[in-house]
Amino acid sequence: MSDTNTIRRVFERNVEALEKRPSIGQSTGSTTVRLRNGTTCVITNGSKELVCDVGREQGGNDEGPGPGVLERGALGSCLAMGYSMWAAYLDIPVDHIEVHVESDFDARAMFGVGKNPPGFKEIRYDVMIESEADEETLQELIEKADAHSPVLDDFTRPVPVKRRVHIQPSRGLHTAGE
Repeated sequence: MSDTNTIRRVFERNVEALEKRPSIGQSTGSTTVRLRNGTTCVITNGSKELVCDVGREQGGNDEGPGPGVLERGALGSCLAMGYSMWAAYLDIPVDHIEVHVESDFDARAMFGVGKNPPGFKEIRYDVMIESEADEETLQELIEKADAHSPVLDDFTRPVPVKRRVHIQPSRGLHTAGE
């Protein structure tokens, strides 16, 4: 488990390295998603794998959390990690961090019913921090961490999305009715 001193040392080392050589902070992430069994997706990133699916009420196999759960989880975990790292870096004692993320959505649009967009209508998050530090210090910590949260930034700033389609002829693995 990463302790506060380790987190602080790594944070400081990364800040120093990025200040000396900004180019090492530039990168491209790549994740592959393969559909299997109708709706179940296997998400692979390097040596890590995770399964995503939808519930049976949506025609799925219910083999894992759905995409909306992963979106909320990505935001909440990025925020929680950020609070932990910034607290360690700023030497603010923290005993417990929890982030609760809610989203409002209208599932009708996903099925082509209604005119609302298919995505989230609103996202809210509650931050719970247990600490000996005073409230002002913790508010400053939260503001600083939120300002540097990559996933929060992805949700709040329009990010260009580009699609490329590669169509390949079928290998004849499926028969009619499958």
